[in-house]
Amino acid sequence: MSIGNSPESDRPSVGHALQQARIAAGLTVEEVSTATRVRIPIVQAIEQDDFSRCGGDVYARGHIRALARAVSLDPHPLIDQFDAEHGGRPTPTDLAAPIFEAERIRSEPRRPNWTAAMVAAIVAVVGFVGFTLFSGGERSDNGPITAGDANAKPAPAPTHHPSTIKPPLKPEPSDSAVAGLPKDKVTIKVTARDGQSWVSAKDASGKLLEDSLLKQGESKTITDKKRIDLVLGNAPVVQLYVNGKEVKEIGEKGPVERLSYTPGDPQAG
Repeated sequence: MSIGNSPESDRPSVGHALQQARIAAGLTVEEVSTATRVRIPIVQAIEQDDFSRCGGDVYARGHIRALARAVSLDPHPLIDQFDAEHGGRPTPTDLAAPIFEAERIRSEPRRPNWTAAMVAAIVAVVGFVGFTLFSGGERSDNGPITAGDANAKPAPAPTHHPSTIKPPLKPEPSDSAVAGLPKDKVTIKVTARDGQSWVSAKDASGKLLEDSLLKQGESKTITDKKRIDLVLGNAPVVQLYVNGKEVKEIGEKGPVERLSYTPGDPQAG
């Protein structure tokens, strides 16, 4: 199943439009696959207007939406074009996103932390036994207080000594406080300030430290002892702090930036 150019319009096909935008953004198929978690063969097939590997129109719409966002395209016109060339969408539904998520590459589910649960249960039992013994000891020494005991006095209200009052929690440190970070490490904070951005980071040996798609307003902090090689997608929307100092004017060379930083003053390599 493929999409060709409409004889009534000169606009490119859905797959060709996605391919052109990816190339213009300076991204490889592998980088787009990593950012969207859509497998490489499916990305390649979609760019050739072959949607048969998507497993159905619902999955195809989800893949188009993810790929378009990764290369900074508006997905709605592409999805409308896809629907117009495939008979339209049967009924509006919000189930496409959850179904589409099942097709993506998933990590292994976390296993229950039985050790923590066992420790919590032991602490609860010990606390209950201690409370029972303590309460029983007080009753045996002083005797029970009955309603007819004229000498019984109500327990005094608890008082709080000024020294025991805890001060209010301090607010989280601002970005400028990052300047106090260790000097023997490289620390990078990336914030998708003005839009969505894809972030990939590796250490000096090539080990992957971070690989994620940041929504607007989200941040990631990455540290390493020697060096961090950073790749930023849609770089102009990013606010970048390196070793406590803001790096200005990133993204002038294009929407994708490849940078490298070491401990000390942020000098991109």
